[in-house]
Amino acid sequence: MFNKILIANRGEIACRVAATCKRLGIASVAVYSDADANAKHVAACDEAVHIGGSSAAESYLRVERIIEAARATGAQAVHPGYGFLSENEDFAQACEAAGIVFIGPPVEAIAAMGSKAAAKALMHAAAVPLVPGYHGDDQDAQLLHREANAIGYPVLLKASAGGGGKGMRVVERSEDFAAALASCKREAASSFGNDRVLIEKYLTRPRHVEVQVFADRHGGAVYLFDRDCSVQRRHQKVLEEAPAPGLSAEIKREMGEAAVAAARAVNYVGAGTVEFIMTSTGEFYFMEMNTRLQVEHPVTEMVTGQDLVEWQLRVAADQPLPLTQEQLKIDGHAIEARIYAEHPARGFLPSTGTLKHLRMPEGVEFAIDASGLGEPGRKAPVRIDSGVREGDTITPFYDPMIAKLIVHGATREEALARLSRALHACEVVGPHTNVEFLQSIVASEPFATGDLDTGLIERHHDALFAPRKKPYKEALALACAALLTREGGTAHGASPWDALSHWRLNGGYTQTLGWRDIDSGGESAGLFTVTFARDGGTQTLEHDGVREDFKWSDGSGPHEFRATIVDARATGRVFVDGDTFHVFCLGEALAFEWQNLLAHAADAEGGEGRLTAPMPGKVIAVLVEPGTVVEKGTPLIVMEAMKMEHTIGAPAAGTVSEVLYAVGDQVADGAQLLVLDVQ
Repeated sequence: MFNKILIANRGEIACRVAATCKRLGIASVAVYSDADANAKHVAACDEAVHIGGSSAAESYLRVERIIEAARATGAQAVHPGYGFLSENEDFAQACEAAGIVFIGPPVEAIAAMGSKAAAKALMHAAAVPLVPGYHGDDQDAQLLHREANAIGYPVLLKASAGGGGKGMRVVERSEDFAAALASCKREAASSFGNDRVLIEKYLTRPRHVEVQVFADRHGGAVYLFDRDCSVQRRHQKVLEEAPAPGLSAEIKREMGEAAVAAARAVNYVGAGTVEFIMTSTGEFYFMEMNTRLQVEHPVTEMVTGQDLVEWQLRVAADQPLPLTQEQLKIDGHAIEARIYAEHPARGFLPSTGTLKHLRMPEGVEFAIDASGLGEPGRKAPVRIDSGVREGDTITPFYDPMIAKLIVHGATREEALARLSRALHACEVVGPHTNVEFLQSIVASEPFATGDLDTGLIERHHDALFAPRKKPYKEALALACAALLTREGGTAHGASPWDALSHWRLNGGYTQTLGWRDIDSGGESAGLFTVTFARDGGTQTLEHDGVREDFKWSDGSGPHEFRATIVDARATGRVFVDGDTFHVFCLGEALAFEWQNLLAHAADAEGGEGRLTAPMPGKVIAVLVEPGTVVEKGTPLIVMEAMKMEHTIGAPAAGTVSEVLYAVGDQVADGAQLLVLDVQ
């Protein structure tokens, strides 16, 4: 086994690998960019080496700097994690040339499966079912258009060297093909340095089911069962679970054996994932093979009791697989929810900012130390994999993931209930998150009943984004309690001197508190007032003309308060950020701005023709010029942020009077991009 390895990645996967290294007594080396100088993964490792600027191109994608870091620290092997260089054959080759073990498959296997088109050709030769499509080398735009027309719409454009939903477009009509192809190629070139694409027939209501495989250099190859990853937004996974629900034992076995056959066909070594697309009638087709560990690997660990990172290290050290196919068993059900810093209601645009308050549900990090991972029958019910801490900043340079929340249960129903409770215990203040959206999916009928497909979110959009009933009265009471505490009041009001700012001779006092209700998107959702009154030992709150007895006290933990309205009791946590009071109670998150101190705040931006950047990023295309007449929805500017393209359209018909940024310019969140004279 190795004495020291370098982890050529960041975030939660770097922390995850470091945890297994620590458990096995292997020293670990982190690499970091300017933006990650104080990151959690740096602290998790025994050593750390700075490798460049904040962008991935200046740091985590610099092969020579990573090889230099491995040599300088005496690392015997490099673990690439996922993303970045994990499926880069040049990087694997550079490690081999430097005498450093690449903890992954052979270069030849990466080359064979790294290109989606080449992989499709291999599977076709092996008689593995393939979705109808074009996977050829000729990338002439007119030829590609003809092939798409011949396949029949809708078709799916995919970056041949891609993954993670980047460089992927669904094209519904022939007349939309050229623009979609150009955008797909731009994004593919930016993300992977390769703009080659393939075309596939886009199946309606398909499921995305994948199989975890492992192989060693001694002829061993196994599958560690299946996962369902159908719930996706923007072609990126949101919820994953193992095993895939609703599949017969026969289909599961056929898929597992097909996945192992695919691995053997390229002399595979290490961890890999064979991804299939499945129809509602049970037919499955090969999509691609990811030659690395997957983001969703924890659900497989939870149901098998195996540490897949440890398996990777042992196989890379030329040891045989720890278990045979007959020895592998499934215990229970596991589900993973990806908690992202993003705006679900704004098309899942990424969100940035400092994590001013971060509290995850009670769980075990990586489910290794306390859960006895690897010992049958002992599973942590809740597991948290995260690469950030409270006080860290979600930047525009990398994936906006905050944490992976993984739960285990004896049955899918038990796991679902546990996941719902865990999501309602999450508290995040700073960037916007998808926590409430995840709660809605988990509670929805299609997900609860296992009616899964990749279009679930789009098809049930209105229900998933419907306004939710929230405990406003209880939350307002807790916010008032926090405000009164901040102003120097006490819970019991035993003395008129406990709140001098409101003290009155020979009487009680009354205070009117103005609040602005802030919804999950940060927009104003309503203005209202609450009147707090104290007369002797009696306290009341009045809202919407109803006056009720009110008592409050400090809770037992940080930011915690207890409030009683008449006979209804509520305990919650209130995190105060300036004049915004973030209240977490009864499983819901609410936020209120105290209006007394907001006279200086600017009103919402005016002018329908003023278009602003929805997130920080780079302008990669300007599609109009001053004088251009546009209709509502006409694409105006294309921005790139976190490796994804975002097209900004005209909010109304009008004439462009001024363009304020050019291609290549970096823009801040909310920056005005152009001026549109609305008709």
